[in-house]
Amino acid sequence: MTTYSARPIDATALKELRTADDAGRPMRAFTASEDGVPVACVGSPLRCCLRGVRAGERVALVAYAPLRRWAAATGAEPGAYDEQGPVFVHAGECGGPDPAAVGYPFARPGALRVLRRYTAAGHIAGGELLELPQDADAALDAALDEAFAGPETALVHVRAVEYGCFHYEVRRP
Repeated sequence: MTTYSARPIDATALKELRTADDAGRPMRAFTASEDGVPVACVGSPLRCCLRGVRAGERVALVAYAPLRRWAAATGAEPGAYDEQGPVFVHAGECGGPDPAAVGYPFARPGALRVLRRYTAAGHIAGGELLELPQDADAALDAALDEAFAGPETALVHVRAVEYGCFHYEVRRP
């Protein structure tokens, strides 16, 4: 099996999102708390560093359009497949993902994920529903092997089923 790399939101996009998100709204930072007030509770996924929010951190909930940003960089035309959704990011600079971290982020057993495949043109090429088993990393490796088995797949978005939230992107190795 192949091990793939989860890609965080890149530094250029983060800088832009911290000014105005992909819906054009200015960033509104807040301090994360244990009780989820005002928005994020501890453990919510941060897409800038691919780990959970910690109590007391300054974070923001922003609208992010991952396929739109990828398409702008590659010349793809996603058309109706372009979408934006809410993601948590640190309100200021962070160190990005921990280079010593192993495995896929946000991969707790029992979690439901959908892996959406996209072509180089930016069109959806299918998807797979996956309930993460005890060995979540092996299951994600297998699902990504299957997703990239077809030559038409250029990238895969891993999303939470419950809220449809974008977790991270995986590109063809």
